[in-house]
Amino acid sequence: MITNSQLVRRIALTPGEPAGIGPDLCVQMAQQDLSSQLIVIASPDLLEQRARQLGLSIRLKPFDSSLPASPHQAGCLTVLPVDLTEPARCGQLNSVNSRYVLKTISKAAKGCLEGLFDAMVTAPVHKGIVNDAGFAFSGHTEFIAGITGGQPVMMLATPGLRVALVTNHLPLSEVSMAITHTRLRTVIRVLDHDLRSRFKLDHPKILVCGLNPHAGETGHLGREEIEIIEPVVEGLRKQGLNLHGPLPADTLFTTKYLASADAVLAMYHDQGLPVLKHLGFGKAVNITLGLPIIRTSVDHGTALDLAGTGKADIGSLLFAFQTALIMSDNQSE
Repeated sequence: MITNSQLVRRIALTPGEPAGIGPDLCVQMAQQDLSSQLIVIASPDLLEQRARQLGLSIRLKPFDSSLPASPHQAGCLTVLPVDLTEPARCGQLNSVNSRYVLKTISKAAKGCLEGLFDAMVTAPVHKGIVNDAGFAFSGHTEFIAGITGGQPVMMLATPGLRVALVTNHLPLSEVSMAITHTRLRTVIRVLDHDLRSRFKLDHPKILVCGLNPHAGETGHLGREEIEIIEPVVEGLRKQGLNLHGPLPADTLFTTKYLASADAVLAMYHDQGLPVLKHLGFGKAVNITLGLPIIRTSVDHGTALDLAGTGKADIGSLLFAFQTALIMSDNQSE
C-alpha cells in the first residue's frame, strides 16, 4: 500500500488505443529517467513490437506490488500485463480490441482506489471505435467516474492558464439545458475544492464565463446568465468563494483578466478549450477533478497517422505525468 511517507510515487500509465500513438508514447517515455515509478498497463507484446518499429531498446519487467516503489530507469519499463484480443496494426482501428482498452483503464482506476497507485495517466482513446464495439462510452472522464464515483469535472491546464468545463462532450444544441443551478453549483464547488487541495491555492480566483455572446447583454441575447449563472455565482460568492462573472468569453480570455486569475470556468467544450490549446497545445494536460483518485491525460488524440513513425511528441504526456506527481504530493501533505 502507498503511504504518505513514501517519496517515490507509483504512477499508472494506460496506452489507450493500440493502433494509435499511445504505445509509442509509452515506449518513448521509457527512455526517460524519472523520479517516480512508472507502471504501464498494457500488452507486453504490443510494447515490444512498437519499440522495434521505433528502433528503441526497452527491457520489460513485470510489476510486483510487493516490492517498494523505485524510480524509473531509462530503458527499463515496468508492465502490468493485459493481453490484446488481436494483434494491433499501426493506424488500423479494430473494434475487437476495445475491451482491452477499457480493461487497461479499469485496472488503473481500481488500482488507484485500492492504494496500489498514487495516480493514473492516460494516453488517448478512440471513442468511436469503442462505441462501435457495443460499449456505451462517452470518454475517459465518464468511464473512470463510473468506477470510482465522485463528481467529475474536466479541466485542462497549460503554463499560465487553467480552463474547467461545466459541460463536456455535448452537442451545442444540448448545452443550455444541461446548465442547471445544481450542475453549475456542483462544478464550481469541485473546482474551488480541488484548486485548494490538489494545487495548494489558498483562495483561488475563478473567472466564470457567460453562456451567450456578451454574457447575454442583460437578457437581450439570452437569459441563462440572469436566471441561472448569476444567482449561483452570487450565492457561492456570499459563502466565501472568490468568483468573478459571468463575464463575456470574448473578452475574459485577455491579459487584463487572466493575469490575476487561477482558473477560468467555461460553459461548454469549445468555448474555452480552443484558447487553451492555441496557447499550449502539446504542453497541456487534461485533469479530471472531483474524483477520489488523481487522473491526468494528454491534450491530444490518437494520431493514427503518426503511430509507429517516431514522430509522436511526448511533451503533453510528460506534462501530464509531472502534473500527476505534483497533485499527488500536494494531496498527501
